[in-house]
Amino acid sequence: MRLGDEDPSSNFEDRSGSPGFSMGGGGGNLLGCLLPFVMSRFGIVGVVVLLLGYCALTQLGGGGGLIPGGTTTSAPSGKSTVDPNIRDTMLRVLGSTERRWTDVFAANGQQYTPAKLVFYQGGTQTACGTGQAAMGPFYCPNDQKIYLDTSFFDELSKRFGAPGDFAMAYVVAHEVGHHVQNLTGSLEDAQRAQQSVSRSQGNAIQVGVELQADCYAGVWAARDQNLLEPGDVEEGMRAAEAIGDDTLQKQVQGTVVPESFTHGSSAQRMNALQTGLKTGNPADCKFNR
Repeated sequence: MRLGDEDPSSNFEDRSGSPGFSMGGGGGNLLGCLLPFVMSRFGIVGVVVLLLGYCALTQLGGGGGLIPGGTTTSAPSGKSTVDPNIRDTMLRVLGSTERRWTDVFAANGQQYTPAKLVFYQGGTQTACGTGQAAMGPFYCPNDQKIYLDTSFFDELSKRFGAPGDFAMAYVVAHEVGHHVQNLTGSLEDAQRAQQSVSRSQGNAIQVGVELQADCYAGVWAARDQNLLEPGDVEEGMRAAEAIGDDTLQKQVQGTVVPESFTHGSSAQRMNALQTGLKTGNPADCKFNR
C-alpha cells in the first residue's frame, strides 16, 4: 500500500505497555460468551470457541449480549510494545478511513464521528466488558473504540497464510465498518431483531452484519484507490478467504455446520469485500439479515 502521503489518525490510545492479565474464576465463560456480535471479533479464535463450546454466542438477547457497565483503562505509562511500523500503518489506514467516511456522511448531510483505535497487549478493560487478545480485534459500541492486539497479525500471516499490509488494513477497515453500522443504527436494529428469533436465525442476522462490515471495508479502499498497489486486492481476498467460517470449521472439526456460521463463509466474505471494492457505494452493502 502507498501510505506515505496519508496523515496518521490522532484517534488512538496505546495501552500495550501495561501488563497483561489472566482471567480467573469465570474468565473462561467470559472469553467464550463475551460480546460475540456487537464487539464483533474478527472471527478466528472466537469461531473456534464457538465450535467447541457453542456457549451463547449468537443470542444477543440472552447470555451473549452486552455486559452492562465496565470501565475503560487510561493509557499506560510503560513503553509501547507495538511494532513501530505496524503502528504507523494502522494509524495511517485509520486516518484514511476517517477521511473517506467523513465524505460519505457529509454527502448525506450527516457528520461522521471517528472511532478510536486502542492498542493493547493480552487483555484490557472496555466499556463493554473485558477483552482478550484471543478474541481477535473487536469493536465496542459503548465507547466507540476498536481494540487491537497486534499479535493477531502474526496469526493471520503465519497460521492462516494471509500476510501483507492490505490484509492488515482490511482488519481495521472491517472494524471501522462496525463503527459505521453503530453510527447509522443498524447494529441496534440487528440486535433488536435477534432478540425474538432462534439461534440459527440469530446467526444469519449476525452473518449479514459481518458481511456488510466486509463490504464497507471494500468501500473505503475503493474510495481511496491511490493507496492500492498491485497485489493488494489479492492480499485482502486471501485474508477474507482465510477467516471464513467454513474454512475455520474444516480446520477445527473437519466438517462444516452452516447454521452455526457467525461471520459468513469464505466465498461470502470474499464476495462482500469485492462488492465494496467494485462499487465504492455503501448503498450496495446490503445483505440479508
